[in-house]
Amino acid sequence: MMRSSLIAGLDVGTTKTSAVIAELVGEGRRRPELRVLGVGQARTAGVRREVVTHIEETTESIRKAMKEAELMAGTSVDRVWAGISGDHVEAQTSMGVVAVSGEEVTRSDVARVHEVARAVAIPPDREFLHAIPQEYIVDAQRGMKDPVGMAGTRLETEVYLVTAAAAASTNLKKAVTRAGYRVQSLVLAPLATARAVLTEDEKEVGVAMVEVGAATTEVAAFYEGKIRHIAVLPFGGDAVTNDLVKGLSIPFAEAQRAKEEDAVAFAQLVDPQETVELPGPAPGQTRQVARELIAHIVEQRLDEIFGMVHEELDRSGMTDRLSAGIVLTGGSSSLRGILEMAGQVFAAPVRIGVPEEGLSGLADSVRRPRFSTVAGLCLHGADRFHETGEGASTLSSSLVSRVGAWIREFF
Repeated sequence: MMRSSLIAGLDVGTTKTSAVIAELVGEGRRRPELRVLGVGQARTAGVRREVVTHIEETTESIRKAMKEAELMAGTSVDRVWAGISGDHVEAQTSMGVVAVSGEEVTRSDVARVHEVARAVAIPPDREFLHAIPQEYIVDAQRGMKDPVGMAGTRLETEVYLVTAAAAASTNLKKAVTRAGYRVQSLVLAPLATARAVLTEDEKEVGVAMVEVGAATTEVAAFYEGKIRHIAVLPFGGDAVTNDLVKGLSIPFAEAQRAKEEDAVAFAQLVDPQETVELPGPAPGQTRQVARELIAHIVEQRLDEIFGMVHEELDRSGMTDRLSAGIVLTGGSSSLRGILEMAGQVFAAPVRIGVPEEGLSGLADSVRRPRFSTVAGLCLHGADRFHETGEGASTLSSSLVSRVGAWIREFF
């Protein structure tokens, strides 16, 4: 009997932990497809600015999200593709050069040139996450995506190296392990998000993915099909909520509710006469507040955040290469009026990105901006499994591994 290959993604954010379990289908196709089986969410505890600060609390958040996804899927998994982010992430380009061993480039030559490009000294407190080939050059002929079989004597490659703080990655792995799962691999969250919301055509002509999360805003810019720039800015949706707390003199929970239900990111869309009801100074009291005031507070903070993104893209030299414009995603991108507001800042086409391509089954459950990263983690895991045959759970192996994890946890 055929055993299903299950891919699980886990996104441990600052405010929410999300999990998705999907089944690999259509393995013979050029790009793998996934049937979404289960989705889980839990409030995150023990994480600050995308970094684990309390392992036991984070472990419990992971366990709750994974249990919910497994209950919906009606099965269990033993490993996950986990996202990692934060302003500790760094990226750089590196070149590698080798002599071709025979008359044409072989897989062995490609492996050797990758090894040379990765031979970059990094401090002991850093950990490699990704080495992403940008292009290959055979005897000065540039722009090759797969040089195997090409005739030549000299092979070069440009590789995009991504590293993270070793302490941050180790603590995240510990939390996942204590929850009873194995980390198949840590994946940089902006790369996973881009996998879910960007098309290959957009990456080719030039596009920037901007994910506005709770504590950070992540940027990934692509051109000619290659990743050109990655940045993680230390401001996100929580900064908007905190501004509402101060500007409206209300508790954080009420400010969060006002942001989700009443806020508009572009004040010109609000009727100046419209008001909303907010808690008053004493228990049980309420007061009327102009909705336009809320909109102005939200617009000012988002204008600052998008301005920082614009400056980051300017410094990277990508601003004039974004023919496909900007793709917004993340929980805060659901705010009404954010497209108009972002379009004014970037002076470029802007759309909202949600996971769509390559997903079926309960795909409607993840077709929202806040699930972009976790859906992208599953798609990334499916890509790697498609290439290497590693990284998936099966029903039988996952049950055995989970029983072993429970035994280790309690004894």
